[in-house]
Amino acid sequence: MLQHSVSTLTTAFEFTSPGSGVSVGPLNLRWYGLLIASAVLIGLALSQRLAKARQLSPDLVGDLLVWLIVGAIPGARLYYVLFQWNYYSQHPGQILAIWRGGIAIHGAILGGMLAAALFSRVKHCSFWRLADVVAPSLILGQAIGRWGNFFNSEAFGSPTDLPWKLFIPPDRRLPGFESVAYYHPTFLYESLWNLMVFGLLMALFIRFPQAKRGTLFLVYAIAYSCGRFWIEGLRTDSLMFGPLRMAQMVSLVGVIFGSAGLIWLYLLRRSLPDNVPKQTSLGS
Repeated sequence: MLQHSVSTLTTAFEFTSPGSGVSVGPLNLRWYGLLIASAVLIGLALSQRLAKARQLSPDLVGDLLVWLIVGAIPGARLYYVLFQWNYYSQHPGQILAIWRGGIAIHGAILGGMLAAALFSRVKHCSFWRLADVVAPSLILGQAIGRWGNFFNSEAFGSPTDLPWKLFIPPDRRLPGFESVAYYHPTFLYESLWNLMVFGLLMALFIRFPQAKRGTLFLVYAIAYSCGRFWIEGLRTDSLMFGPLRMAQMVSLVGVIFGSAGLIWLYLLRRSLPDNVPKQTSLGS
């Protein structure tokens, strides 16, 4: 009886993808796309509310969204394709097949930052003010988007027999792991970590309305990068740069960048370079 109960409890927490999509009449909808669309809409609504709380126009954030999409999605795909070029050079017809999965969040962040920098210059507004009101939405979107990896049975970790293990179908297993069925659900680890970072950023946003420009985004860079560095070490399908895991290298850069920025702001008491250098009494 006890053995049966333990076995039942163990299987109760197994994660098994129901598939990458769902059919609604003649439409075949991909969960990955639906999750990204949901993350964008939720993020927009949240960012507009946060912008209003910081005396920024919600319409400005709405305009920024278009630029972020144009920068982030191609950036995420390009980053992934470049580090998987051995495959895509042999299958060029799949380079644009983003609905199959295969995007990298670091590429999305870099592409989005470039787009936001151009937008702030065109609109003559502060890049760091925008970054601070978008940061909570960004990490929340990442928490939602990670579930796309679950539905696609991708971006999983090393083999495990933990109660919350993830089942990977045979056709999605990596070479050398064909007989291994269960893996660390790294999508879940990162989603939960990102939710905790979201809670931290929202607490800081509410508690410290006078914080200097860029503070929230720098905290985001540090907190997210710390979790990603650890979680990436569990994965078996990391994008590699020679013998190094690319995501861990970029995460280290994120921690250094965020820490240096906070030191610059609060120990050296200087402002970050910006399109609108003068700081108002509201810390904007």
